[in-house]
Amino acid sequence: MDKNMLAGLEGLPEEDKARMSSMIDHLQLRDSLRMYNSLVERCFNDCVDNFTRKTLQKQEETCVMRCAEKFLKHSMRVGLRFAELNSQAATQD
Repeated sequence: MDKNMLAGLEGLPEEDKARMSSMIDHLQLRDSLRMYNSLVERCFNDCVDNFTRKTLQKQEETCVMRCAEKFLKHSMRVGLRFAELNSQAATQD
């Protein structure tokens, strides 16, 4: 976890800091799993439509790869934009 996330908790006892750190770690893990599950569900629903074989067909595999790449690029872009806006808000205070 990023140490800057706990910067506002400096006045708290160590036990509370540890509890908050654990809670933040749990929330980050949950959000990561949600993003992964959303990626899998979306790309599967958009790309896979033939269940006659155990493996993906070439066009399905290509679709899934493109879908995952777009999803991850979008997520990174949103994260960077959020960080920019957060940084601007912090400097205005």
